[in-house]
Amino acid sequence: MLAVAMMTASVYAQKTAVTANKAGDNWYVGINAGVATPVNKFDFGGTKYGFMKGVSPEFGVRVGKNLTTVFGLALDINNYFGNKSDSKSMFGSKTFVNRTDFDILSTWNLNNLFAGYNGEPRKFEVIALAGGGYSRAWEEKAGGINAKFALDLALNLGAAKQWQVYLEPGIVFGEPTPVYANPFRKNLVDGTGSKKWDAAFSLKAGVNYKFGNSNGTHNFKIEELRDPAEIDALNAKINELRSDVDAKNGQLNAANKTINDLKKKLADCEARPTTAAVVEKTETVLQPMVIFRQGKSTIDAAQYASIEMVAKYLKNHPSSKVLVKGYASPEGKAELNQKLSEARATSVANALIKRYKISKDRITTKGYGATSEVSEENDFNRVAMFVDTTK
Repeated sequence: MLAVAMMTASVYAQKTAVTANKAGDNWYVGINAGVATPVNKFDFGGTKYGFMKGVSPEFGVRVGKNLTTVFGLALDINNYFGNKSDSKSMFGSKTFVNRTDFDILSTWNLNNLFAGYNGEPRKFEVIALAGGGYSRAWEEKAGGINAKFALDLALNLGAAKQWQVYLEPGIVFGEPTPVYANPFRKNLVDGTGSKKWDAAFSLKAGVNYKFGNSNGTHNFKIEELRDPAEIDALNAKINELRSDVDAKNGQLNAANKTINDLKKKLADCEARPTTAAVVEKTETVLQPMVIFRQGKSTIDAAQYASIEMVAKYLKNHPSSKVLVKGYASPEGKAELNQKLSEARATSVANALIKRYKISKDRITTKGYGATSEVSEENDFNRVAMFVDTTK
């Protein structure tokens, strides 16, 4: 029931979503060292032991994995040392290593359990450890099960908080006499006939190194979650933009069709003999014409080729002058067509002056209003023509 309660608390503590914990993520390895002493008085081999009467150095290696921001598992291998039979090291031993504990420990990050995880480990954390395993006495060649409870008072260090230094007080039941070790029963260990728990108190310091994770850090990383309302708003915006794109594509297709139609008409027109019904016989007409869109006096990019030909002619004949005649197709009102024809002539003259650097003294303009005599097609009556006025 306690385990279920702790797991429930662990899940509750992770209300903030973190990135996936892959099999190779959140592993760490560490070493620790310290001292251990019996908790109870007892007589072993004629030597009396008790709290701080029989202090044994200890050294351990720990490999673990944090399964969540709260809960983890660790393999803990701990050795107790003493090499003299009359030593006060826990109890005398003729072997260099008195005993070794092989334990599986559960770890509980109490800071994250009760205060939640903020995206990276806190500078100082308290971690509870609980578990057990097998304890082996090497000289006696015997052993038994043990149980361990401890607290890590940890400091997280390093730019990525990949190092963890800790002080660990703890207690191991089933110690210090592994030949009788059993954490679930009391034993006759004090020579008085009364039963007490076999236990040893441990105080050690250690350091862990946390390996890099697939999320680019050495620890858990908070997942950036989107608000469902924000996602819905973004989807609505995407759909709106898609509709705009579809509409623009429709307009673009229509424009391409118009361009293709105009190109065909232009090709047909160029294949016909040139008519000069609106040109007096005494005028020398330069063949290039500038074609305009309906109702427009701006010059399309493709039409600059005709203007460039006239500019080249004027540069090759420095004394020549031209008259730019503007025309409009018959549609619309006569007053509007007159203004439009004048604007077309002026637009072409400005291109010769500004773009091709032809002196404005050599250019005159005149708008002739609407005409249907340049071509049978209205599209080709919206033009500007060039007449050589050199005398």
